[in-house]
Order: sequence, then C-alpha cells, then structure tokens
Amino acid sequence: MEFSLIDRIRERTAQGRDDVRLGIGDDAAVVAPPAGQELAIAIDTLVEGVHFPHGTAPADIGWKSLAVNLSDLAAMGASPAWALLALTLPPQSREQLQAFIDGFAEGFAQLAQPHRLALIGGDTTHGALAVSVAVHGFVPPDQALTRAGARVGDVVLVTGTLGDAAAGLQLLQHGARVGEGDGRAAYLIERLNRPTPRLAAGLALRERATACIDVSDGLLADLGHICEASGLGAEIDAPLLPRSSMLLGAFDDVTARDFALAGGDDYELCFTVPPSLVAEVQADLARMGCGATRIGRMVEGYGVRVRDERGQWLEATHRGWDHFA
Repeated sequence: MEFSLIDRIRERTAQGRDDVRLGIGDDAAVVAPPAGQELAIAIDTLVEGVHFPHGTAPADIGWKSLAVNLSDLAAMGASPAWALLALTLPPQSREQLQAFIDGFAEGFAQLAQPHRLALIGGDTTHGALAVSVAVHGFVPPDQALTRAGARVGDVVLVTGTLGDAAAGLQLLQHGARVGEGDGRAAYLIERLNRPTPRLAAGLALRERATACIDVSDGLLADLGHICEASGLGAEIDAPLLPRSSMLLGAFDDVTARDFALAGGDDYELCFTVPPSLVAEVQADLARMGCGATRIGRMVEGYGVRVRDERGQWLEATHRGWDHFA
C-alpha cells in the first residue's frame, strides 16, 4: 500500500530538473547544487486541527503545505528547487487513502509546477493527519535576506494585505460555507487555505531589504522577531495597515485591524528598507502584482508599538500565534 501511494504522488508531482540526479524511488535523493550558489533550506509541519481545520480539502492541504515553506524561501530571497515530503495518514480504506493522495498531490503540484520545484523524496506512515515538507532553494553568496540588519530610520513595509486568513478561519469556525453570501467568505477562506508565497518579491528585495520575514504567526510577533534580531524597536501606524475590501466588508474596523496585527497565516513579507529605496521597491513590487505598503519605521528601543488613528499607543491583548501556548 505504501509504495502504491508513493507512486501516485510521484505521478502527479513529476517535475523534470537537470540538477536532480536521482529522485523518488531510492533510499535517498541525489542532487547537484549549481556552482556559485548557496542552499537555503526550510521545513514546516502542518497538523490537522492546529495548522488547518478539520475537513479541509486534500488539494488545499497539499497547496498550503508547500506554500508555507516556499514563503520561508521568499523571506530569505531564495529561488526554490527541491522538496521532501513526509505524510502521516490516519487509518482509512484503500479508496479513501487514494482519494486523499490524489487530491493532496494535485494541490501540491498546482503550486510546485509554476516554480519548477521537484519533489525528490519523502515518506508515509500511519497516525494523526500531519504533513511535513522540507524545501531547498538557491541564493547567491552573501545575498540571503535575514531578520537581522535593520537600522534605525529604516521603513517597515508589508506585501499584499493582512488579516484575511485569520478572518477566513473565524468564518469557518462560525459555520461559514464557501458559495454562500456575496463572496466575501469564499475570498477570505481561500486566503487561509491557499496563501500565495511572495517568491518574486523576495528575489527583488535582495541587496535592498535590510531585514525580512514572512508573516506566519502575526505581524506583531513576526516584526518582533526582526526587532529582536536587529536589536531595535518598531513603531507601526495602525491606519496604514493594508486590509482587503473583503475583510473590511465582512468585519468592523477594529476587528479587521486586530486580524491584521495578530491574526497570522497570511504569508506576506514584512521587511525593512532605507528611506531612499522605498519608492523604488514599491514600484517594483507593484509591477509584480503584490505591492508593498509602508506601515512604520525602525527606532531605538525594544519590541513593536502600534499607534492608532488618534496617535495614541494601543495596548495589544494578543500578539500572534504561539505553537505551545
């Protein structure tokens, strides 16, 4: 059974790359990194009921399990190449397992193929549903983006919009169904289930961003990591937070603001650049379709502070996702 499942995954995710000398089917993969490039490697595990709701479509699980890892590569300014996949599957009938694998592999491949990412190996086992993906990408020497390096006076920007995924999760938890209403729920749930890794933006930020991170645990938490790594503080203006019309149409302004600050799961990039490069970077990212919004600046101090529309400092009651809270 295990080998037939692996064969089904391999058939649906096949991607030819000259740098893959030996892929799925042996005890280990053999790859040939290109000369003059460094490897960026990331791994994430997604557990049902923790990282995606019970009942999520297999294709959406396949997409998201890869997307969250590609987002890590984007935050490092790396281009993707290879992936390893480990699937833990609950006991089911053969037909149920095959249906899940077919859907999962389809969603995984839909994201992998445009980026020429090759699945080169992995493993399957029984247990509570969980997915682990490890991705490998290339970055020129000394050009990887990191969380350290931000300087006082640097401008803080984010790609896309924030808060959509957290809103989608809340709608699901309150019984929303895709296809009902005016399309807002469908849009927000799609943002939760199928985030867009900002790989092109990450490449464009090489040698321009002083620090970068992807927004997985919430803006406050993730920008806080930049602050900690750079030994600085950050000041954010809440009215500047980019929020979609779908989010603002489905929730009041305060709730939408809180989703944007601490919701997480958006997988947008949060980064810092010198003031002299802001217009140039914004123009480049606008041409890529994701845009970049200026939301604050780096300052002396520690941690992230948020100013409301009246210029008053907000007291944050929730600062983002904690895996062990």
